[in-house]
Amino acid sequence: MLATAQTVSQSESPSSPRWGLGLGLMVKDSPYAGEGTKTTALPLIRYEGELFYFRGLTAGAHLMHSKGFSLDAIASLRTDGISAKDFGVQELARNGINRSLLEDRDNGLDLGVAASWRGAAGEFEVTAKADVTGASEGFELSARYGYGFQVGRGRLTPSISVSHLSKDMANYYYGTLNEEVARGVVDYKPGAATIPKLGLTYVHPIGQHWQFMTALQYKVLPKKITNSPLLKAGTNGEGSVMFGLSRSF
Repeated sequence: MLATAQTVSQSESPSSPRWGLGLGLMVKDSPYAGEGTKTTALPLIRYEGELFYFRGLTAGAHLMHSKGFSLDAIASLRTDGISAKDFGVQELARNGINRSLLEDRDNGLDLGVAASWRGAAGEFEVTAKADVTGASEGFELSARYGYGFQVGRGRLTPSISVSHLSKDMANYYYGTLNEEVARGVVDYKPGAATIPKLGLTYVHPIGQHWQFMTALQYKVLPKKITNSPLLKAGTNGEGSVMFGLSRSF
């Protein structure tokens, strides 16, 4: 979501490098039992060069790039992790789990490729990336379609996307680990999972160099994930909103 909010006017390679620096605030309603609403301050860093770019939590290198098409090698941070101490003791106990028996779920670094098409009909992007840190040892395939239009001086972009998590990735973040099961934790592994997402991004210029941005996203979690004993009861999805202010150079 952060990379999407910072992706503006990228249908052509810039004639000179462009920088953007700012600060954002992410508020997420965590689906994990007892974690509640999670608020995180985020640096908004954007660099657009002829060959390389950096957008939020994603860095990329253009393998092919033209006005309407781009094929990139990418590296992106995965922030789906949670420390075991951030689970709620009582909430987990109601699910039959002793928090002291759990391990942390680490964040990770993904490497992969992304292909995007942009034109009058909107923008379409497909991405394939895999964890290279040994956290989940899984991979994710995703596709996203968005259509942006002007609202006053700003640009509003509704989007729809779908992500497919491999069984290793889904089991790591939403299931119980083998070492936890050996300690007596219930054995639950959801297996490969497909997660639809709805998004809405708005970018509004302020003067010549500043811009305000906000991005909303809602993930519709499938039942095999919402049935996980690590998630709070009655969870159907995961919502988040990001606000940010940045300056271009």
